[in-house]
Parts: sequence; C-alpha cells; structure tokens
Amino acid sequence: MPVEEAFVMFSAVAPKGWRVELIEGEIHVTPPANGEHEEIVSELTGQVRDHRKDLGRYTGIGLYVPGASVSGQVQPDLVLAPKGSFDNEERYHDASPVLLVVEVTSKSTGDNDRHKKLLGYARAGIPAYLLIDRKAGCVVLHTEPEGETYGRQEIFKLSKTVPLPEPLGFEIDTSQF
Repeated sequence: MPVEEAFVMFSAVAPKGWRVELIEGEIHVTPPANGEHEEIVSELTGQVRDHRKDLGRYTGIGLYVPGASVSGQVQPDLVLAPKGSFDNEERYHDASPVLLVVEVTSKSTGDNDRHKKLLGYARAGIPAYLLIDRKAGCVVLHTEPEGETYGRQEIFKLSKTVPLPEPLGFEIDTSQF
C-alpha cells in the first residue's frame, strides 16, 4: 500500500484528539498533548489576541506544506493568519496566508519539530516559525525563509521576551511557559 493511502486510512480511524501527519514520506501518529503543552498553546493564543485582534489563532488546523512530505500535510500546534484565511471545508489548507507557525515540542515529536517541519515551513515560505523547545528550555524564532532553511535564527531562554518581526510586530512573554 502506498504511504499516501495508508496516511488517509490512519487519518480516518484515528481516535479523537490524536494527530496524524505525513512528514517527508513518514506517517507520524501523535497522542493528544499533555496539560503543560496545552497551557503553553493557550497562553500564546491569549497573548496574540491581546496584541492582534485582527489575526486568527488556529489550533488543530491542517496545512498543505509542499516539500514537507509527498502529500505535504502537517498540523502545527498554532497558526497565525488573517481571520477568514481558512474559511472553507478543507482539512488541509494552502499555507500562503500564514504569518507564523508555532510548534511546542513533545518527547514524541521534538525531532520532527526541530528538523523536518523546519524544512517544510521554510520551503513553504512561511515568514516565521516559533519553536518552543521544552527539552532544551528555549524558544527558537526562525525568520527570513530561503529555500530549505530560514536565513535568521534567534534563540531565547524560556522566561524571556521574544520580539516577533513585522508584519506581526509584537512581543511574546515566555515567562508564563
């Protein structure tokens, strides 16, 4: 069975809350996030709302990220895009309106977030990728996508303030993470 067919099958039967992604030709099935993970995502969405009411804060939305895999289907922890960017019935959406993707590492997904998704998001031209790396105790902001990588990487210790570039133009306070 081709990997794309297996991906569709796993996606159809995955229990509620489980995430199924096809990343660089490999199927990844991830259990629901733990409380700490969700607290971080919740805090981030609240800070975005406080600074940019014009942006949609999407959790659980699928993106089509060409080059991340044969199908290019991923599901970031948080996506920031203009409101209404994904106002359709599709499961996976074009990534062109995305301003920022956020991944919060877990034991089972950390390597994908640090490497494979980084490549996919850069290839898709997503302007900013914020990686909350719980294992390393830091936040990595990737900006200026250039082909298969980002031209700029800034590392901040958890508990510091992370300035997001324009067109976002506000700061994330990680002291609550």
